[in-house]
Amino acid sequence: MKKPRIFGMSFGSVYPLYIQKAEKKERTKAEVDEIIFWLTGYDEAGLQHVLDQKVDFETFFKEAPVMNPNVSLITGVICGYRVEEIEDPLMQQIRYLDKLIDELAKGKAMEKILRTN
Repeated sequence: MKKPRIFGMSFGSVYPLYIQKAEKKERTKAEVDEIIFWLTGYDEAGLQHVLDQKVDFETFFKEAPVMNPNVSLITGVICGYRVEEIEDPLMQQIRYLDKLIDELAKGKAMEKILRTN
């Protein structure tokens, strides 16, 4: 079976689009970064390294320091699919990130986005 095209796309080519989507709705790059750090365990230096090295999505998630243990709390529909029902683990991780950025752009509070009480 052929891998979805997004797996081989550079994370750095999509990252500015996440920021653009957030900023259109009066949110910030810092909030986008906070979501990425929360989800993947990357820090600022790690994220910058990923961007500098033009790492693809597959490598971005495979080399993520630690996926947040609360990812199972991320539910809902993104791109027409329920994120909790996506079978391919990598596609699910990509869609988790999409869902969190979408929630940010919709004005949700960071505490809710990051699934904290």
